[in-house]
Amino acid sequence: MTEEDEDRWSVTKLAIWFYPASALTVAINLFLLGLMWQAIGWPAVPPVDAILWSLPLGIPATWLAARWIRGLMDEADGRK
Repeated sequence: MTEEDEDRWSVTKLAIWFYPASALTVAINLFLLGLMWQAIGWPAVPPVDAILWSLPLGIPATWLAARWIRGLMDEADGRK
């Protein structure tokens, strides 16, 4: 393993850093989706419920975002 590989951020480390932003993004999207549901007669999603639902749903969203960002970082470093 080279020194360059040791300085490379893993997908897991990126996911830990991006989880708060990803979970918040999921919460905002759930809340807005709940507002759109009102057009077909369903009840709105309260903000607190959207936040609570975003905690577990933010995990796969964060993992996908971290993989995407790791790919962009590898591309910028010329690894692909």
